[in-house]
Amino acid sequence: MRRPPVAVVAVLLLVTGCSSSDTSTSQTPGTSQTPSTAIPPTTPTTTPSAPTDTGTALPVWTKLMRQPVDGLHLVTQQRTYLVTRGSDEAGTTTITDRTSKKVVVRHVPPAGFVAQSPVVIDDRWALIEDIRSEGPDPEIRVYRYDLTTGRPADLSKQLPRVSEPEIGASDGTFAYSSTDARNRSCLIVAELATLRSRTVACVPNPGYVADPVVSADTVTFSEITAPETSHRCKRILTAALSGGQARPVPAATKCIQWSGASLRGATVWSEVGATDPDQFQSKAYVRESADSPARALGVIVTDTIIACGQWILWETRTVDNGAEAYQINRWRPGLQQPQRVYTGKPGTALTPLTCQDNTVYVEAAQLATTPTYTETFSAPAT
Repeated sequence: MRRPPVAVVAVLLLVTGCSSSDTSTSQTPGTSQTPSTAIPPTTPTTTPSAPTDTGTALPVWTKLMRQPVDGLHLVTQQRTYLVTRGSDEAGTTTITDRTSKKVVVRHVPPAGFVAQSPVVIDDRWALIEDIRSEGPDPEIRVYRYDLTTGRPADLSKQLPRVSEPEIGASDGTFAYSSTDARNRSCLIVAELATLRSRTVACVPNPGYVADPVVSADTVTFSEITAPETSHRCKRILTAALSGGQARPVPAATKCIQWSGASLRGATVWSEVGATDPDQFQSKAYVRESADSPARALGVIVTDTIIACGQWILWETRTVDNGAEAYQINRWRPGLQQPQRVYTGKPGTALTPLTCQDNTVYVEAAQLATTPTYTETFSAPAT
């Protein structure tokens, strides 16, 4: 199972989201409290920093849960269902009806397989991916669960087979890599409800496509050609979900684009070379349209750019006297500068951002406390 050189995301948690409770409170993310499993409601508050551009209010962050680092974690929260994942080695995934609290799906990966995020979900269906990357026979399995019955169906004969573990999703639309009959790596966009799919672009072997990110109107992805050679080239492309050919995003520096997200004709992306000593961070840029000039956005945490609702968001990292702290920034077409919408305290690590129903989710690991614990927050992205 081929994977691109991975810049490790700024997360000390190696698990991907789940929650044991949907009891909600609201507070400014990054504040530290004494760990407990029950959180009394508090008055919603917004982050104290002012927006960079006038007329754009900062979001209120809602605390969804608090758990031990080795407890449950939020994968996503859909308007009807809550998706959680355990810290067991395989990553047991549970889908719960938020109203009745009834568990409708409990997915345990087969022996040797590990659950992969995200879970793609809508009002009736959920797609769960398991991977086996160890040993001589790597494999990816994808199942679609009917949430009205709890029954799974193997999608290997209904969709082009998934060949890379990365899946990008926006509600019920998802994108992934597949290998066609000509041994080309192809980007596939599919609908969860209908299983209709189309091929967006293909790269001849040994090249491949990767890093799919889906917004409300666009899929953004990377093409890697001549991997593991001195001629290696990685570039970002976008394609409208409504159809049409993929278009490259002009780079600031040739062949070192990493990943990005696009929304309403604009693209935010980052660049870092495969041989750079620090691939953990990369330089970010924005183009408001395909022919507009690139504007620098500074240094960000690599592979954290997503699109959600009306915004493109990403994570940044600062170090003060050896103490790391993480932040979340957002931008949308029409703004001159990004807004900072989250400022974490030193010793708090963040999972990658996820999006569902125009809401962004992040899990913050409080690693400077004893005992350590995690808190999951959400904020509207409208």
